Amino acid sequence: MITPFGLTAPARILFGRGEFAKAADLAASLGAHAFVVHGATPRHATALLDASNLETTAFACPREPDLALLETALDTARHAGATHVVAVGGGASLDLGKAVAGLLKATTTPLDHLEVVGRGQPLTTPPAPFMAIPTTAGTGAEATKNAVIGVPDHARKVSLRDPAMLADIALVDPALTDGTPKPVTLASGLDAITQVIEPYISSRANPLTDALCRAAIPRGLRALRKLMEGDTQDARDDMAFVSLTGGLALANAGLGAVHGLAGVIGGRVPTAPHGAVCGALLPATLAANFAALPKDSPHARRIAEIRVRASEALGTANISAWSRHHGLPSLAQMGIAPADHAAIAAEAQSSSSMAANPVKLPVEVLHRILAAS
Repeated sequence: MITPFGLTAPARILFGRGEFAKAADLAASLGAHAFVVHGATPRHATALLDASNLETTAFACPREPDLALLETALDTARHAGATHVVAVGGGASLDLGKAVAGLLKATTTPLDHLEVVGRGQPLTTPPAPFMAIPTTAGTGAEATKNAVIGVPDHARKVSLRDPAMLADIALVDPALTDGTPKPVTLASGLDAITQVIEPYISSRANPLTDALCRAAIPRGLRALRKLMEGDTQDARDDMAFVSLTGGLALANAGLGAVHGLAGVIGGRVPTAPHGAVCGALLPATLAANFAALPKDSPHARRIAEIRVRASEALGTANISAWSRHHGLPSLAQMGIAPADHAAIAAEAQSSSSMAANPVKLPVEVLHRILAAS
C-alpha cells in the first residue's frame, strides 16, 4: 500500500541550453513592470534589463539576503510600481526575489511570516507573479516554496515558506553556469547532491521523490567529479538538472540534519558559503544517521546504497576526503569555532529541516558531527 502524498512544483519549468533566449518574452508575459533581482553585478540580467518590451527596476543582491535587505527590496519594488519579480542569479538572489514576490502585495511584515524567529503565519495575500532563473547549480531554489532569510538579531537563517510562493516560471539554462570557478562549482555541487540525498533518506520521502533522487544521486556525483577534472558542457548540464531535481525533491520530501545544522551556522557565520557548509557536514551526518538506525531499516539500506554510488562515481566512498582533496574547507576554516558547537547543536534541534531527518539525533550526536566536519 502506498501512503498518500502530494507533489508541488513551479507552474512551468523550462530546462535546456539556449532557453534563456526566451527570458525577456516570458518575463513580459507576467506583467508590465518587472522587479529584477540579480547578484552583485547585473551580468546575466542585462538581457532582461535591456529588453524593449519590458519596463524594469534592477536590484542587486550581493550577499545572502537578510531581513534588512528584504525590507529595502520590498520598499524599492513597491515604490517603483513593480507588477512582478524576476530573479536571475544564485540561490541568494532567487531567495530574495521569491520573498519579494511573496510579500509585494501584502500589508503584513516579513516577521509575521518568518519561521522560528517570527510568527510563521501563512501568506494572506496572493504573491506577485515570480520567475526564477538560476545561474549556479546548487540550491534548486527555482523549484522550492521557501526563501531563506537571515535575521542577524537572532543569529539565525530561517525560512519564509508558503506553497503559493512556488515560481510561475522556472527557467534553467545550464549555459548560464558555464565557467563558474572551481571552488563555487564544488560547494554548489555538493549542496545540490546533498539536496537529492537528504530527501531520499527523509522520513517524508514518497515514490515520486524517490524516483527523482535515486537517479539524480549518481548523476550528480559523476558530474561533479568531471567538473573537478575539467569544465564540460555535459557535466554542467547534468549538475543543473540535479540541482533542479533537488529543489523539487526537498519541496516535497523535506531535508534533514545537514540543513538543520547549516541554517544555524549560516545565521551565526554569514560569510560561510552555504554549499560549502553542507558539503562539509554531509559525510559525518550520513555516518551518524547510519549508526543511529537499525541496520535492516529502509533508511539504513538507502545510506548504504549512497555509499556504493559514491564509491562508483568518485572512486572512493570517502566523500569527505575526496571533497577536501579538491579544496573544500573544513567548518573551522570557514570560521565556525569549536567553542560554538554546543550552541549550534542545541539551536539546530528547532530547525524545520531537522523534522524530516530519518531518525532523531540527540544534541551530543550533532555536536560530534560538527567536530568531525
